[in-house]
Amino acid sequence: MRKKIVAGNWKMNLDYTAGLSLFSEVLNMVNDEVTGSQEVVVCSPYIHLNSLGQLAKENKSVSVGAQNCHQAESGAFTGEISAAMIKSVGAEYVILGHSERRQYFGETDALLAEKVNAALKNNLKPIFCIGETLDERNENRHFNVIKQQLENGIFNLSEEDFSKLVLAYEPVWAIGTGLTATPEQAQEVHAFIRKEIAAKYDDSIADNTTILYGGSCNPKNAAELFSQSDIDGGLIGGASLKSRDFVDIVKTFN
Repeated sequence: MRKKIVAGNWKMNLDYTAGLSLFSEVLNMVNDEVTGSQEVVVCSPYIHLNSLGQLAKENKSVSVGAQNCHQAESGAFTGEISAAMIKSVGAEYVILGHSERRQYFGETDALLAEKVNAALKNNLKPIFCIGETLDERNENRHFNVIKQQLENGIFNLSEEDFSKLVLAYEPVWAIGTGLTATPEQAQEVHAFIRKEIAAKYDDSIADNTTILYGGSCNPKNAAELFSQSDIDGGLIGGASLKSRDFVDIVKTFN
């Protein structure tokens, strides 16, 4: 069976003290309340990673991830963080290709392919994000957009490397807007993604690829979304900043 994952993306929120406090709350609540085999991941700003990585190492119920990495191993890239640096502080995951990185920082599929390679080289598990804008959906181009993101971003990988990825479908129009794809809309796209993976690789790899839903997922809609056959968890934004909301989403899989 493919892994069920609930990953929190704190984005650019929480100072050092607040982040440490939130993570400690999440750790304690997961230990006390989560009974299933689902994996819990928290992707924080860089400033928290070292401390969170130490806490995660001592208490293995929650994994830690970064929100981005640079494609180069090292060098004169002022202000950037490499995959090796992220791995060195105990992180296991890194979000790549989030729509905000694509939109605000001009990250292309070609660049993201390089970042994925850098992450894999350093034994980080990429959470690779794909998804369409509202205009692309309204123009009925969403499947073509997602297919292109897959082909140009990650379908260059070997079967072995591809099997290390987690995918996240994030309808861009449902991020931070309060809008949410209906369970049927989300399932339709998740099934399409799995079909594309099977066509590129094989049914076994497609069946074992974890595909998360990311788009205003909250405790009220998580159960209905996660009950869909091809939705294996969530990449949670705003709700991950509240320990009670985040852990309630995690408990959907109990």
